[in-house]
Amino acid sequence: MEINGKIIEILEAKSGQSAKGTWRKQQYVLETEDQYPKKICFMVWGDKIDEFGIKQGDKLMVSIDLESREFNGRWYTDVKAWKISRGDSKADDTQFSSSGDYGSTQSSNPPPTFDDDEIPF
Repeated sequence: MEINGKIIEILEAKSGQSAKGTWRKQQYVLETEDQYPKKICFMVWGDKIDEFGIKQGDKLMVSIDLESREFNGRWYTDVKAWKISRGDSKADDTQFSSSGDYGSTQSSNPPPTFDDDEIPF
């Protein structure tokens, strides 16, 4: 799934320790440029934060995966970016993917998994 828009806010980065090691995530708020704009908060995990280098005001096409999970009877949905395309010009049409396979949603660095009693937020 892909969303287009402009980065209007960059939230504070978060990091922590899990059984599999150190993790970090960065959340961004993108506003669509539709007739009725929507704001969508998405996250980027690990090394992709530096690789994508997202800045406030950037116009992006963000390829995302949606995933929901249950914790203590409540459901939480994550919007995870796996590819970023920049701008409208050919010079700025750089695509990023941690796996190098731009058509695949599989990442060489999948997001960490957490124990049932551990939530990363």
